[in-house]
Amino acid sequence: MVAFDIALPTKTFTYLYIRSNRSREWSLCCIHNSSFYKSYKEITLVVDNLEIIANIFLVQDYSDCARKEDKVMSIIHDELFIEIQQAVAEDRLQLPSLPEVALKIRDLVEDENTTTKQIADILSQDAALSVRLLKVVNSPLYRGETPIDDIHMAVTRMGGQLVRDLIINLAIKQMFQPTSKTVDELFRSAWSTSVNMAASCQMIAASVCGIRKEQALLAGLIHNIGALPLFMIVGSDDDLFNDLTRLSSVVQSLQSRVGALMLESWNFSDDLIEVVTECHNFNYVQKDGSGLVSLVQIALLEGGHVAEEQTPEDWSLVPAFSKLGMDTEVNVVQLEENQKMLDIARQSLMI
Repeated sequence: MVAFDIALPTKTFTYLYIRSNRSREWSLCCIHNSSFYKSYKEITLVVDNLEIIANIFLVQDYSDCARKEDKVMSIIHDELFIEIQQAVAEDRLQLPSLPEVALKIRDLVEDENTTTKQIADILSQDAALSVRLLKVVNSPLYRGETPIDDIHMAVTRMGGQLVRDLIINLAIKQMFQPTSKTVDELFRSAWSTSVNMAASCQMIAASVCGIRKEQALLAGLIHNIGALPLFMIVGSDDDLFNDLTRLSSVVQSLQSRVGALMLESWNFSDDLIEVVTECHNFNYVQKDGSGLVSLVQIALLEGGHVAEEQTPEDWSLVPAFSKLGMDTEVNVVQLEENQKMLDIARQSLMI
């Protein structure tokens, strides 16, 4: 612990959050006779040649510290995101990327002159993705009367758009592979949530006009994609991993912004980027677009994937339900009649 004295003329008490410039650890101290600050100011103290960044907040009593601590945590999260942006821009941090084959297929499908043979030829370059696609095509969710054992036949029967969406879904699953035992549990939890969300979104989309089922499935799958690089980044931070509350706070605060960075680097559509940036903003009014944000929000709430303190008390006030014309009194994700459809969708994603 570093001891220091500050001589500042005033009559009030101030709680001081101090942080060494060498770590993100903040400590709460109480300084007597400190100067009056209407809002926080950053100052630099030099103590035994150790520079300390200090943010001073005026509080009249200790109970006010919770509100000030929220502001401090917001500052820390903003600083971390800026560090991530800079690291990505300077190639010091590599965000997860889609396989080249998946990107090529996406580009081919957007070209009206592309043939099914061209798509099949590109897909054949990735044996692992090809095998997994055939398994999905022959799963209960998509199989026809005759089994498919040929990539060209699969593309011909399913169509370019569906194959593209399935390949991207399969490629994203490959990203949920832990790089160490430390993050294994976090990755498993994130992937489980993604699978359940994807299945719920696909099921709900079946009763909503204008949203393709595979597009809905992809939206549910990527809604928390920003958590992946965060797990990798904080995996090397022992302080964060020893404090699950702080870790959860960091991920919840930053996953939407980091997710947007990832999807922008993959050249994903604005509709999907909007999903990761707004899906936890339950006051968000989606005026235009595909309705994917509203769909994902409904799946989050009805599937129980939102922390209690963040769940709106009155769902009828959540614009997403009126946007898609859905009844807040009926939880379609929990209806017994929909469980078989959800189970089939989950199984197809676990292949």
